[in-house]
Amino acid sequence: MSAVAERLDALTSWHHDWSGLRVAVLGLGATGFSVADTLVELGASVRVIHGKPDADRERLLDVIGAERALAPSDEEHLAELAAFGPELMVVSPGYPAHHPAVAWAAEHGVAVWGDIELGWRLRDKTDRIADWICITGTNGKTTTTQLTAHMLVAGGLRAAPVGNIGTPLLDALRDPVGYDALVVELSSFQLERVHSMSPYASACLNLADDHLDWHGSAGAYRDAKAKVYANTQVACVYNRGDLETERMVEEADVIEGARAISFGLDSPPPSGFGVVDGILIDRGFHADRRGEAFELVTVEELENRGIGQPHMGLNILAAAALARSRGVEPAEIAGAVLSFTPDPHRAQQLGEFAGVRWVDDSKATNVHAAEASLRALQGVVWVVGGLLKGVDISPLVAANAARLRGAVVIGADRAEVLRILTEHAPGVPVAEVLAERGIDVMREAVAAAARLAQVGDTVLLSPASASMDQFADYAARGRAFQEALAELTAGRE
Repeated sequence: MSAVAERLDALTSWHHDWSGLRVAVLGLGATGFSVADTLVELGASVRVIHGKPDADRERLLDVIGAERALAPSDEEHLAELAAFGPELMVVSPGYPAHHPAVAWAAEHGVAVWGDIELGWRLRDKTDRIADWICITGTNGKTTTTQLTAHMLVAGGLRAAPVGNIGTPLLDALRDPVGYDALVVELSSFQLERVHSMSPYASACLNLADDHLDWHGSAGAYRDAKAKVYANTQVACVYNRGDLETERMVEEADVIEGARAISFGLDSPPPSGFGVVDGILIDRGFHADRRGEAFELVTVEELENRGIGQPHMGLNILAAAALARSRGVEPAEIAGAVLSFTPDPHRAQQLGEFAGVRWVDDSKATNVHAAEASLRALQGVVWVVGGLLKGVDISPLVAANAARLRGAVVIGADRAEVLRILTEHAPGVPVAEVLAERGIDVMREAVAAAARLAQVGDTVLLSPASASMDQFADYAARGRAFQEALAELTAGRE
């Protein structure tokens, strides 16, 4: 083992000597900047290499004393790396394993970490070292992460949702007060580069094909997700309705004594969370879990709060299992659930106009998420399309063709979507939106959907695709949908 490798293996604390370590940070988004800022504070020598200009963050890098290099092409990335000669590379999630810079690191024996690996090693800045509750899955990650953090706070803990949810993990770890628990949302990209993390509790909510273009195969994507369970200390939470998540737990090397806790919408077994007679219950943490259960909330209460959809029930049960593992009481969980409001663009009900319901589910960036929304409805005018990310949506269309009143196809991959609709839903009227960017896309899509919809139908934006071909992100896509709907309804009042 080289001297550099030995030094990196030994760097497992905030209080170790990071000074002078040459670190290349790839990417200047929120994650990349948090990595650079942290490492500079530790005394490392940092160069940030990024492909897109960002005037504000570039200015901040100058202020904190990090080097920076704008490198729009792969060749420029490689040139900057060769000139800098890093001992460590910390890579933002947007850089796939097949990126030339990552290959360069492998060829030159340079270790590659992500921000989560770095964060695990730096979690002890304060004496108040947070337990990590780690959540992944194809869908539901953000809502479950928020719910879990909300429940922990209701239980009197200082907790925060961090990670892929938007707040960089390293920003939370540098908080001078510290936390009792951090609820860490983890993408498959982040998990790919985790090596030493040991969560207090962990969950993979579900698994369906996604990001195959990034990982290269469904197997590689699955293996990345499975890493969430490695070295779990107390509770591995899995979905009874998704056998692959159960297999992940069975295969995981965990800390001795860690328990497997299941969740599902059926009657739960011992060590499970589920639903009995319209009541969400906990049989996982009752002293007599074979004969008794804790009651949490009723399905009716959830429906009255507008969060009674099946996928929300699963999110709530998973979050409850994670929070209970950290000692939150059932009554505290019930109070948290009934005071929780999901973020926008997640099956968000926009109201009814001229007898037609409108739903913004822009967060449905993959097949699994769109399936959950479509399955709950009949008479759907479906706004679909964007970047398919190498995933075949044929099974989704075939399974839900009978629910469709019409389809409005948007996005860069619309030719493929149109072909699949023709093959698997041949009787469904289809409108194609040709506009290429911004709110005009949604103006046309909403107008087309309104023409196809009949009284009693639901117009559902649930694209089953990523948004970056035409919008900044899924939230921008959802806002454009809502703004276009507002314009349409205002024009007809």
